[in-house]
Amino acid sequence: MAVAMSDPSFPPVLVSALRRVLAPVVRLMLAKGFTLPVAVELLKRVFVEVAERDFGLDGKPATDSRISLLTGVHRKDVRRLREATDPAEGLPQKVSLGAQLVAAWLTHPLCVDADRKPKALPRKSRDGEFSFEDLVSGVSKDIRARPVFDEWMRLGIASLNEADEVVLNTAAFVPQQGFEEKLAYLALNVGDHASAAADNVLGRPDPWFERSVHYSGLSPAQLEQIRGLAAERGNDILQEVNSLAWTAPGARHGGTQRFTCGVYFYSADDESDEPRVEAPE
Repeated sequence: MAVAMSDPSFPPVLVSALRRVLAPVVRLMLAKGFTLPVAVELLKRVFVEVAERDFGLDGKPATDSRISLLTGVHRKDVRRLREATDPAEGLPQKVSLGAQLVAAWLTHPLCVDADRKPKALPRKSRDGEFSFEDLVSGVSKDIRARPVFDEWMRLGIASLNEADEVVLNTAAFVPQQGFEEKLAYLALNVGDHASAAADNVLGRPDPWFERSVHYSGLSPAQLEQIRGLAAERGNDILQEVNSLAWTAPGARHGGTQRFTCGVYFYSADDESDEPRVEAPE
């Protein structure tokens, strides 16, 4: 049975918020050839997964019938989806390794200067200096430094200077060309931000920290100045959090908790349906 979005059981403000959240996701899907039937199948899978994970009763596994009742997905589809495996589960391994390598590069005392900026590292071990090869072997014994270097060169994450030293081009692991890596970070960053926001809206007793600043009526020059400040200060915060997490007792060894801490900046043309806040002169 079709349900109209004008149904009074759906608060209009919630419908409006969900439309705005979904719009950029749909834009990405359309740009990559996703059609509505594909999106519906994907939504069915997500509805079933979330219902099974978060809406059980007294710790008992949810039945197909209960999940169907909660989600509106037909019971046959529920059974099919619960039995299926997801080949896209998890982050690509090279993203996880790359993130660990950059975290080590930004934290290891032999890899940063007095201002905590990443040093250029000799590509190969020489004269007892800490090298890129040492960095890779210190993080993973399962992969050699050369394929990592080649991949980072391809993605624009690293470059090679005249002294045969590897230079980290960005202070955070932000792939410039690898589509798979970008999607992995889209899933992690947007997914965790949305989870924190949803928890807060649903009344989490100890709300997640989630703040932002909104202004309209700015000139392009003002916007660029603020954007630069946000990038600089935001990167400083992320490096400090990274350093604390990397050096924490037991970090990466036996812990059971994970976290995401993000800083973002976005701008667009003023929208007529939003309240206008003039910036002070």
